[in-house]
Amino acid sequence: MKILLVEDEPKIANAIARGLRQERFAVEVCYDGATGLGSALGDDSYDLMIFDRMLPEVEGLEIVQKVRATGKGTPILVLTAKGQVRDRVEGLNAGADDYLVKPFSFEELLARVRALLRRPQDVQDNILRVDDLTLDTVNYEVRRGKNKIKLTTTEFALLEYLMRNAGRVLSKDKLVAHVWDFDSDILPNTVEAYISALRRKIDKPFPSKKPLVQTSRGFGYAIGVE
Repeated sequence: MKILLVEDEPKIANAIARGLRQERFAVEVCYDGATGLGSALGDDSYDLMIFDRMLPEVEGLEIVQKVRATGKGTPILVLTAKGQVRDRVEGLNAGADDYLVKPFSFEELLARVRALLRRPQDVQDNILRVDDLTLDTVNYEVRRGKNKIKLTTTEFALLEYLMRNAGRVLSKDKLVAHVWDFDSDILPNTVEAYISALRRKIDKPFPSKKPLVQTSRGFGYAIGVE
């Protein structure tokens, strides 16, 4: 899952980005409002956006309003030192989905991020399911039936994105955009290699079960497609 983070205090921005990456998110960081606005309105597709309210050049709530004016429904979390009720109301009325007052713990930020990411997919808990495959987004546990499957960080992130979009064919470009950091060195066969790794761990050990990871030649990859 890919997150855009716009925060003008480098220490805070880098600490948040580091924590989110450790939690298997791909994160793009911008340190001023103008750059953040350009990224938010650009061609890249984000699963979540986090904006500091007080940003140089373009204020955080202005970015929120411009994003919403385009019709984008991407979940947005606003970070701010302004904690008065009227400030929170103003942020929510501008189009933000949630509002977190500084200082905050990373655990609370992470919980709010997860809650916002659950909303668009109508996921009712932290467990994603496709057939007898389950993925626990909190405890980072994957099982096929009763069998626990060990995945690398990137394999887990790729599987999570596929399962959040179960039944949809996703192109290589879309997978790269949502699973890998924007500055990652992605080779032409990187996606194929990770898809093959998922098949080796999810499908091949269970020959009596239905294969779940599918290739749609010329289009991309999917999970849960007949």
